[in-house]
Amino acid sequence: MAASAGTSGEKSMSTENLGPFPKGEENKAYAKYFIGTSYLAPLVREGVNVSNVTFEPRCRNNWHVHNATKGGGQILLVTAGRGWYQEWGKEARELKTGDTVYIPAGVKHWHGAAKDSWFVHIAIAVPGENASNDWLEPVTDDQYNKLP
Repeated sequence: MAASAGTSGEKSMSTENLGPFPKGEENKAYAKYFIGTSYLAPLVREGVNVSNVTFEPRCRNNWHVHNATKGGGQILLVTAGRGWYQEWGKEARELKTGDTVYIPAGVKHWHGAAKDSWFVHIAIAVPGENASNDWLEPVTDDQYNKLP
């Protein structure tokens, strides 16, 4: 069954065509750090943490930082849809299928779906010493709604 991604004139994307990896289960464990609904499908948990993350239209995670005393960070590989990535103090960057993002440890950022599209990326946790995440404030509707 197809899922519409918004009002008339906006793009829609079949939830059956969200890239080559499983959509996963609703991401309830981290729901408090997201606006909207996301889905999480762990792909690899040994050595390097790799997960498929699916965002419904308008869904985004809070500002957050991947910490490490050495190494660390995150890599995003966009596999379907359209979304956004933004570092604190910089302009948001539109992301489309095939785009990649390297997020060094210590960089405050957020990522999520466009208003009119599902968004799917593979999230790879870069191994690091004393790695942790700090979840921070939400991306407000005012901040998000300024994006095209």
